[in-house]
Order: sequence, then C-alpha cells, then structure tokens
Amino acid sequence: MASKVIAIVQARVGSTRLPGKVLKEINGKSLIEILFYRLSQSKKIDKIILATSTNDENDPLTDLIENLGNDVFRGSEDDVLGRYYNAAKKYNPETVVRITGDCPIVDPKLVDEIIYLYEKENADYVSNTNPPTYPDGLDVEVFSFDSLKEANKKAKTSHEREHVTPFIRANKNLNNINLSNDTDLSKERWTVDDPEDLSVIENILNHFAPNLDFSWWDVLELKQSHPEYFEANQHITRNKGSKMGTGQKLWKRAKKIIPGGNMLLSKRAEMFLPDHWPAYFSKAKGCKVWDLDGHEFIDMSIMGIGTNTLGYGHPEVDEAVRKVVDEGNMSTFNCPEEVYLAERLVELHPWADMVRFARTGGEANAIAIRIARAAAGKDKVAICGYHGWHDWYLAANLGDETTLDGHLLPGLEPKGVPRNLKDTTLVFKYNDLDSIQQLVREHDIGIIKMEVSRSVGPEKGFLESVYKLATENNIILIFDECTSGFRETFGGLHKKYGVEPDMALFGKTLGNGYAITAVVGKKEIMKSAQETFISSTFWTERIGSAAALKTLEVMEREKSWEQITATGRGIGKRWQALADKYQLPIEISGLPALVNFSIPVENWMKYKTLITQEMLKNGYLAANSVYVSTEHTEQVVDAYFEKFDPVFSTIADCENGRNVDELLEGPVCHAGFKRLN
Repeated sequence: MASKVIAIVQARVGSTRLPGKVLKEINGKSLIEILFYRLSQSKKIDKIILATSTNDENDPLTDLIENLGNDVFRGSEDDVLGRYYNAAKKYNPETVVRITGDCPIVDPKLVDEIIYLYEKENADYVSNTNPPTYPDGLDVEVFSFDSLKEANKKAKTSHEREHVTPFIRANKNLNNINLSNDTDLSKERWTVDDPEDLSVIENILNHFAPNLDFSWWDVLELKQSHPEYFEANQHITRNKGSKMGTGQKLWKRAKKIIPGGNMLLSKRAEMFLPDHWPAYFSKAKGCKVWDLDGHEFIDMSIMGIGTNTLGYGHPEVDEAVRKVVDEGNMSTFNCPEEVYLAERLVELHPWADMVRFARTGGEANAIAIRIARAAAGKDKVAICGYHGWHDWYLAANLGDETTLDGHLLPGLEPKGVPRNLKDTTLVFKYNDLDSIQQLVREHDIGIIKMEVSRSVGPEKGFLESVYKLATENNIILIFDECTSGFRETFGGLHKKYGVEPDMALFGKTLGNGYAITAVVGKKEIMKSAQETFISSTFWTERIGSAAALKTLEVMEREKSWEQITATGRGIGKRWQALADKYQLPIEISGLPALVNFSIPVENWMKYKTLITQEMLKNGYLAANSVYVSTEHTEQVVDAYFEKFDPVFSTIADCENGRNVDELLEGPVCHAGFKRLN
C-alpha cells in the first residue's frame, strides 16, 4: 500500500568512529529507539523505515526496529544511494524524508516545517543544511521520489553513491530550496559521531528525563543555562565525518585504543598527511594500493617500508605461500624450508657458516647482539645507524637523549630502558674513522655494529679500516643489512665493497612482504647461540621461509637488484632536473633503490606536506622518497613526473613569495618521533 510521505532512517551498527553508536543506551533506551520515537511524533510522515546494510553486525539493530513495529530494508553496505532507493521503491511514495541515525534528538516539528515548505513551494528538494544554520543533529532532507529515482539511475561517482543526495543537490534542473534559521547556530553540535558527542547527548537526555518530547528550542535554552553540558564536543568540526574517508575515521578510532595508533612509526598518518592520509588499505598489487573506500593509488613512496622489491602481491611468491597455507603453516614438527633457506643464504655469503631466523628486523638485531655478546664475552657495543627499538639500542640515549638523532629517528626517548644499561651502547659517525677509533681506545668494545650504507656511501677505505680495526682488536663486526640487503647486489651490500663481516642481518626484501629475517655469521660466533637462550614460537612458522625461498628464486632470475637500482638512479636524476628547472636547491641521497631528496630551506617540512597533499589528489602516494620495486616501470615513473612537475613549480612560487600556509589543507607532517594523542 502506497504511503504519500515516508521517512527513511539511514543507520548501521558499524560506525568507524563510534562503533555501535545507534544501539548505545541512555536511561534504558537506545539512541535509535529515541530517534524513532521522536520522529513518530511528526504529523506529516505516514511511515518510518530503517534502511541498513546486509552485514550480519546489523542484525541486533534490525531486530530492535522490527520489534518496535517498524519496517526494515537491508541493502548494499557501500552503495548507500542504491540501498536508499530500493528501500523507498518498495512503498511507492511521492515524498521521501531522509534522516540519519546519528541524529537522535531530531525535532518532529522542524521536520514537519520542512515538509510543509516542500509542499508549499512544489519543490523537488528541501533541506536545512545547504548551507546549515541549525544545530548539527537537526539535519532533515525532503525530496521527491522521482528525484531519488533519477539520482539512482544517473549517479556514478563513489561520493554520489555513498551519500544519497549529492546528485540531487547538484542537479540545477531541480527546484531545490533551503530552510534557514534566523540565527546561525550551525556550530552547535547535537549529533552523535564521536564519544564526546555521546557525552553531550547523554547530558541533554538526562536533564529532560523521562520526557522525550522536548523541542530543539528547549535544548537551546538548556545550552544557555548549562553551557557545561555542551563543552565535550565543541572542538569537533561540523560534517567532519562526511569529509573524512573511511581510513581517516578508522585512524582516529585506532588512536583511542592503540598507543600511537599502530605498530610502526613510519606508517602513522601524521608522518605523511595528518588530516587527510587514507591510513589503511583494502588491497595492494604491483605498485598500486587501494584504500578502504576503493580509491586506487600508485605507490611512489615507501612500498611497505621497502619490503616489496618485487611489487605487492607477486604471483609466484603468493602462490608459494598459498601452498603452505593449504598444506599447513604450523606443526609440532619443524618446517624443512628453514633448512633450505639457511643453505641458500650461506651459499650467497661463503664467509658465513650458520643462520638463525626471526620475523622482524628488530628481533634480528637483538638476536645478533645477544649472540655476539655471548661470543665476545663483552657488553659494550659501538654502533652506527638504525638498528631497531630494543633496550640494547635505545640505551645509547641514556646519557644524552640526542645521541641517536643522527641515526634516522630524532627525538627517541629511552624511557623504560634500565638505567644500568648506560654506556653499554656507544655511537660513532659514519665515514668518521676517528670517532670509532676513539671509542675503541677509550672503551672495552666487544662488538661493532653498523649499516654498510644508508644516506651516503662509504668513503674510500672507510669500511676496510673498520674491518681492520675490528680484526686487530678482536672485536666482532656486524653489518646490519636489514634495509640494504638485496637492493644493489644479490645478497648483502657489503659484497659490492668487498668487505666481509663476522655477522650480517637481512630482512625487509627477503620475503617480499612476508615476515622473515635472518642472522648469518661465522660458525665460531654463531654457535654461541646455544650458550644463551634465544627462542620463539612463531619463528618456526612456515610462510616466511617459503616466501623467502621463492623471492630469492625470482630475484635471481629477474636480476631485480639491477632493475631497481637503475630505476632509482633515474628518479634521482629527474628530481635534480626539476630542481634545476625551477631553480630550487636540492639534496639527493640514499641507496639508489631507496632514493630520497630534501630541499634545504626553512619551509621544507611544509613543502614535503604539500607534495603529499597534491600528489594524493592526483592518485599517488608520494613525498620525498621512493622505495623502488620492479613494478615501477618506465611508464609508471613518467606518469609520476608528469604530476610531480607542477608541485615543484608551486614550491618555487612559494620560495618567491607565495604563502605556502594558504595552500596547506591541514597540519604539517611530522619530522620524526612524536607522541600521538
């Protein structure tokens, strides 16, 4: 039976910022119950329907609404416009009233006022939100079913299909009207998107309890008499949620329950574009990444923090992993692949005899230090470079919290590191032979641990001199190649320079995105692993070793290290050419396959943020570094530079007087380690 005016309430349980918000209870009633009750007081609405998705998580919501005597329509999770249209079509209405589930104190009299205006003016669409002048949470849209039908037929973009009415509002052929309040109250926030909003709504409902028939004017008067009830959410911008992608919302949610928001500093949104970075991916393939909203990006950035030199989802590596999954990843027995992988790594590094495996670079570094200390019988370690997060490494900052500032991450605080580890880890400078010689003279150094190269290469004779110093003083020399390995040679970068350490570490590239790291070394040192305790359950899983074996096979066949080195060198030269074109200073550094640049000017971090902001709009994940993969073809790089050129032009304009602050659409990215609230 047709209803002339139907109200469709759009709601679901799976809110990103406040999960289950519509089912939150205040005084024994859920917010969705309160909304349906208040909306039922409208004198112009003939029927109220819930439109939600088919996801099982919405079952409690649909059960509740049906028990209240209302109809429910379930449709697509992502195509909200399609869901909305199909919900309305079932009832063959003339007019549709759109209410969202985050507006529990919607005012029925205001709803009727907007429906009345719609009927009086013979309009196609009427709302009180374009522009908004009423408090956020009183949002009402009224439109003809014919307009909704046309929108469903013609709307194509993801934005149009995710938000129901953008196509209708943008249609200049329709008679669209806005109801404005005499006073602009749009900064008042009576909606529920965040935990702070829930606190405000709870204050309002508790004040009027048990009465649910208060008007929006009553709430406004309450604000004047008790402003403290409304303070919790005043910092939240209106419609911020509609402007945020799903990933941005989830990142905001994550920071409330995960210290720092995630497990890896380098992947935090604040390191890229604090308010606009998509943050999470739904899938990745080749050098492409898709966010949670289905937007596709070319990754001209850190490529999984340098893990995927063969590109994301390499078919042969993934197939090897699928086979492991089918046959079993864990067992009481050991996996044979770890033996095959150990033999392969020793074959690639004939100076080494034995191997231990882990799953992360930090673990491998800690394992290497434990073995080396056991073998050397000494505690003190001289280091150069970045070697992870464990106590032994951060101990370098116990005497001076800036000691490690020149080693990738400035601002690292050694809180939680036992004070008695002070002076056990000592730092020397890369390409500064005097600094390491001084440490050896002044301290009883048992281990020298260093990166073969990161930002710059070794000066002539530097690595050879460190090797000689270690040999003459019976010091164990460890090369940390977690980052540099398999990028310029088929194995460790030390093979390029002809200097062989006592131990070496490999990670990142080894499994092409699957977790596997290795510590290789000479037998007389590695056997000390049996004289201490180094053991972990998940170091025995099968996927990492199987992935590494196949990755090495593909690398050797494709000579991947040659490809990514050539591509990286080409990228560096083209950055230099752009800088010359626009008369900008530039410093290019890093291994060619990990090439990066900086512009040494006062506003550099703002420019870096601007680069990410503008390239994101063009479908690229990009800043000032490219971790190259074999999937970064000539065509991919050419297209990247076509979009990159105008950004350099804009930076040049800013250096000549244009205000970069007026171009930035959010905060500046972080430069190093910072605590995230």
